[in-house]
Amino acid sequence: MSNNVYPRNFSHIGISVPDLKQAVEFYTQVMGWYLIMAPTEITEDDSPIGEMCTDVFGAGWGSFQIAHLSTGDKIGVEIFQFNNQVNPEDNFEYWKTGVFHFCVQDPDVEGLAERIVEAGGKKRMKKPRYYYPGEKPYRMIYMEDPFGNILEIYSHSYELTYSDGAY
Repeated sequence: MSNNVYPRNFSHIGISVPDLKQAVEFYTQVMGWYLIMAPTEITEDDSPIGEMCTDVFGAGWGSFQIAHLSTGDKIGVEIFQFNNQVNPEDNFEYWKTGVFHFCVQDPDVEGLAERIVEAGGKKRMKKPRYYYPGEKPYRMIYMEDPFGNILEIYSHSYELTYSDGAY
C-alpha cells in the first residue's frame, strides 16, 4: 500500500429527493445535467447490488429508486427516492456535521437562479454577492432546489474565487 498523498478527484454525490421523476426533470432541464441511467428500482435481495445496499443501509431498507446523472465536467450525481423518505422541517441545519450544500458554476448566476425559482426552487439570498465588488465579477448565491436541497451557484471557478483570498 502506497502512502502517496495527492489530491483525489471528486467522483459523485448522492442526493435524496421525494419525487425521482420530478428531480430528474429538474436536474436535466434546469441544470442541464445528462441522464446516464434512467430511474431504476433497487430491491433488498441477495443480488450484488441488494447486498451492497444492505451493507450500507442495514437490513430492512426494502427498496428505493435511483437515477444517475452527470454534470458537464463529468461529476456523477446519484438521485435517490427512498420509500420512507421524510422532508425535514428545516433542511438547513448548517451547524450540524454533514454536507449542507453543493455548488455549481454558471457565468449567468442570475439567470440560473431565476430558472431554479421558476421550477419551484427558491433563493436563500435576496441577490448574488460579489467577492471583489468593483474589481472582479466573481459572485455567488445560495438557493434551494424544488426539494429543499441547498445549492450554491458560483460565477467563476473555485480556484479563481479564492486564489486572492475572497474575504
